[in-house]
Amino acid sequence: MSAPLLSVRDLSIAFHQGGRETLAVDKVSFDLQSGRTLALVGESGSGKSITALSIVKLLGSTSATYPSGHIFFKGNDLLQASDDQLRKVRGNEITMVFQEPMTSLNPLHTIEKQIGEILALHGMRGEDKLRARVIELLEEVGIPDPATRLSAYPHQLSGGQRQRVMIAMALANRPDLFIADEPTTALDVTVQAQILKLLKELQAKMGMAMLFITHDLGIVRKIADDVCVMQKGHIVEAGPVEKVFSDPQHAYTKALLAAEPKGLPAPANPDAKPVLTGENIRVWFPIKRGFMRKTIGHVKAVDGISLTVREGETVGVVGESGSGKTTLGLALLRLIRSEGPIAYLGSRIDGLDSKHMRPLRREMQIVFQDPYGSLSPRMSVADIVEEGLLIQKPDLSPAARREIVAQALADTGLDPAAMDRYPHEFSGGQRQRIAIARAMALDPKFVVLDEPTSALDMSVQAQIVDLLRDLQRKRNLAYLFISHDLKVVRALASELIVMRQGKVVESGPATKIFAAPETEYTRSLFAAAFSIETEAPPA
Repeated sequence: MSAPLLSVRDLSIAFHQGGRETLAVDKVSFDLQSGRTLALVGESGSGKSITALSIVKLLGSTSATYPSGHIFFKGNDLLQASDDQLRKVRGNEITMVFQEPMTSLNPLHTIEKQIGEILALHGMRGEDKLRARVIELLEEVGIPDPATRLSAYPHQLSGGQRQRVMIAMALANRPDLFIADEPTTALDVTVQAQILKLLKELQAKMGMAMLFITHDLGIVRKIADDVCVMQKGHIVEAGPVEKVFSDPQHAYTKALLAAEPKGLPAPANPDAKPVLTGENIRVWFPIKRGFMRKTIGHVKAVDGISLTVREGETVGVVGESGSGKTTLGLALLRLIRSEGPIAYLGSRIDGLDSKHMRPLRREMQIVFQDPYGSLSPRMSVADIVEEGLLIQKPDLSPAARREIVAQALADTGLDPAAMDRYPHEFSGGQRQRIAIARAMALDPKFVVLDEPTSALDMSVQAQIVDLLRDLQRKRNLAYLFISHDLKVVRALASELIVMRQGKVVESGPATKIFAAPETEYTRSLFAAAFSIETEAPPA
């Protein structure tokens, strides 16, 4: 076998803060050949991303140091390279795509300017030549009508299209090594499948090596030739994907492979009391044009949806981004304006104003997708969890509130002794437990769970699913579970609604739909989720 394109040897990475040194990566070694894909897998904090960032020294010289190791690329040690040498390598011979394209793209610049800047920086000149190359790159990554998209800004593109633009930027100068850091985590399963297919096709066409960082083992099976499993800064197991997955040797690898959400929800009970019902729910947003701002049409975010959520039952709502899932949940909670009857415990609430809805807020709660963004960094955990109690139960004494907070934290698997700490001191999974504890402290009857596991590692996802199932059983809760992760939905939901472009494509008992989906769109969703197929749903 020829010499590897990339050879990492005994790499250690340390961070210095407040006079203290933390060793984040400890003597990691691996090789990557041209034309092959190596996956680095592990939970958050295992050292995957910082290992990748260190290859082109993007960690920053002030905070990160390298106590040991070498990073050989084409025989040259990049750790010893000067800034000028690294600038020639970055964006030209080695490129990188990150997890969230919206934060990676400049919101103030057009797509043409951002891709053209990469080309110009590495020597291409001439406006017509640059434009032609940008159009060619957008065609390569599957952007439809690329010439019409040149003047678009990032916010005018979908999540999948933004990620394609990031890939176009990364491939602009035909790199030898392409580093992909969780490039599909924030995407729907069908878009994820399209991006994986695109990367494999581009890799075959260009012959480049790919370092793929992920916590999703299903993706590793599909895209990688070799895999390194990382835990707490160490590579605990490495080898060809087939061998590692079929015969894992390390206990951590076995735990990762077994971390998929397990179990099935309790069967639906048609005699259970309806907690919340909606009939022909519509949420239409007006499209206004012209000087007089006349309404010329509507965006039909939710268009005539009916559902019933009963005590102790979970209704799953699935579909791609933009299908109207979250809008439906917000409408049922009366957090946005909608049309159509909504009843809570048999009483109509769709006509209530905010003043008359306030007493019901205690019993109708929501848990959001991002545990980083939904918790205030300036408030302690105790302050976060008791905030609703201050509004809904103002007569409680501070000691009584603290007791309820402690019980809510204990119920969600957190140590009550940690209630005076702040969100940044907890992991992502722990933060999501805090968000769930905040909802449970008010003893609700109906909870909207809006993608509560999508930002979490597989093993943490499984823990949160078990937690939600346990809380539902103990408290007889009614859940509306919104997600594009069908594996999690299958483990929790007894009833299923499949949405597309604001309408119901298919609905009914979850076991029946998972076993025999009736529509082509649902079959495409399931194929992308359970076998990482690369076919997109029909237009």
